[in-house]
Amino acid sequence: MDPRPPRLTAIPLAAWERDGVMAALRKANLPADDVALPDRHFWRFETLDPTPVGFGGLEIHGHDALLRSVVTLPPLRRRGFGKAMVAALEDEARIAGCRAIFLVPASFAAVFERLGYTVCAPETVPQAIRDTSEFATRGAANLMTKPLP
Repeated sequence: MDPRPPRLTAIPLAAWERDGVMAALRKANLPADDVALPDRHFWRFETLDPTPVGFGGLEIHGHDALLRSVVTLPPLRRRGFGKAMVAALEDEARIAGCRAIFLVPASFAAVFERLGYTVCAPETVPQAIRDTSEFATRGAANLMTKPLP
């Protein structure tokens, strides 16, 4: 497999386009109930030809971001698209002025470790991130973070 992640186009989703995200998240057993809230930022990712690849989101809280709901569409899994989507979301967080990104992985913690994320203690997490529904719903057992240079 080519070590470089695939090139993707990130397309911000309008609020009225979020039904597709919710369906994909539910199918992947990921939380979807709060996707429609106005402070959630979601993107649809496509290849350059354009083939839909998946979705991902961020919650921005000051200088910190919560990585949300990264899902690759089933026929395209294990091809590096998840890695490319996470990299694009990290870029979006940097553009928004974030210095760190957090996530509560439902699974694939080892994948995030390979992408530079490390496990962190809940008490080291900024209060705004701890106050999110994602943190409250999924707990902090697998909480991970990555500084954004």
